[in-house]
Amino acid sequence: MDEQINPRGKIEVSPAAIASIVSESIQTCYGVVGTVPKNFASGLAELLSTDRKRGVVVAVRDGQITVDVYVVIEYGTRVMTVAESIKHVVKYKVEQALEMPVAAVNVHVQALRVS
Repeated sequence: MDEQINPRGKIEVSPAAIASIVSESIQTCYGVVGTVPKNFASGLAELLSTDRKRGVVVAVRDGQITVDVYVVIEYGTRVMTVAESIKHVVKYKVEQALEMPVAAVNVHVQALRVS
């Protein structure tokens, strides 16, 4: 959790809230079909849910955010270009919303979808 202390109190942002920002950011990237759980076997229940934060893992340490995203990309797009776009968009949107540094955005391409 992010904690910012000022004379009037403390502000905390939960990893789930950060994951929501990340999830919304990923959906705007060209070539992204969606996110999937980190592990398909243990994530079967997550696949059936409508939770858009599945496939997004957020860690906050020493005031810096690290994000891991597990995505499905459209077949025929340049995978590296889409992954770089995800990294830049997520970093920008999170830093803009929270004014906290994003240490790393790790993109894990789990599958390609053929239309």
